[in-house]
Amino acid sequence: MRILKVISLLLDYPTETLVNGRDELEQAIIESREISPKQRGALFELLELICSNDLMDGQEHYGALFGRGRSLSLLLFEHVHGESRDRGQAMVDMMAQYQEAGFAIGVKELPDYIPLYLEFLSTREDIEAREGLADVAHLLALLAARLDERESAYASCFRALLQISGAEPHQAIAELRAQVAAEVRDDSLEALDKVWEEEAVDFMQAEQQDRCSAMPSAPGKAREESAVPLHWVDFQHEGLAAVPAKEVGNV
Repeated sequence: MRILKVISLLLDYPTETLVNGRDELEQAIIESREISPKQRGALFELLELICSNDLMDGQEHYGALFGRGRSLSLLLFEHVHGESRDRGQAMVDMMAQYQEAGFAIGVKELPDYIPLYLEFLSTREDIEAREGLADVAHLLALLAARLDERESAYASCFRALLQISGAEPHQAIAELRAQVAAEVRDDSLEALDKVWEEEAVDFMQAEQQDRCSAMPSAPGKAREESAVPLHWVDFQHEGLAAVPAKEVGNV
C-alpha cells in the first residue's frame, strides 16, 4: 500500500531527500484510493508546508513538536507501556514480527517508531496492513486529537491512517477532544525540567536499592531474587542485514 510509505515519509524527520521527491510523493497521493479526496487534500497541504518552507525551520519545528514531552511521542509503546518492563518485551515481540516477515531494519530506530511501523505495513498485503493499523487505532486517534489541539498540519497523517484502518476519523477524534483539552501540556520548559528532576530522583533511588541488594544477607535469611533489567543493543548488529529505509525513490 504505497500511501502508507508516503505517510511514513511525511511523519519522519524532514530531509532534503523528502523535498527532492516532492513530485513523486504528490503523484502517489493522487493515485491513492484508500483515502478520501478530503484526506488527500490534507496530505497535499502538509507536503506543501514541508517542501515550501526553509528546511532547517521545518526540522526545528518537527523537533519541537514531536521531540519534547511524551504526549506526541512517535513511539507507540511510549503511550501503551510508558517506562514499565512490559515495554521491553513488547519491542522484542515487534522485532520478531519484523524478522519473521523478512523486514530488516537498516536505521537506528526502535521498532515501535511509527514511521518505521508504517513502512513495514506498506510491504504487507492490504488486509494485513489495515489490521495492523486497526490494532493501534486508539493511539492514532489520540495523537490526531492532540495535534488538532495544537492546530498542527501533521494531524492529517493520523486522520488518513484512521480512515485506512476502517475507522471514521471525525468520530474517533471527537470522542477524545474533551480528554485532550483537559490535559496539561508536557512540552513546556517547566514541564521538561520537572521530568528531568523526577528521573534523577528515580535513578538515585534505584542506585541505592541496587547497593542495598548487593549487601550480604543476614544470617538465616534467604536473599531475595532481584529482577534483571533488559539491556538493549544496536539493532544494526551483524545478525541483521542493513536495508536502506525510507528512500523516496522506492515509494
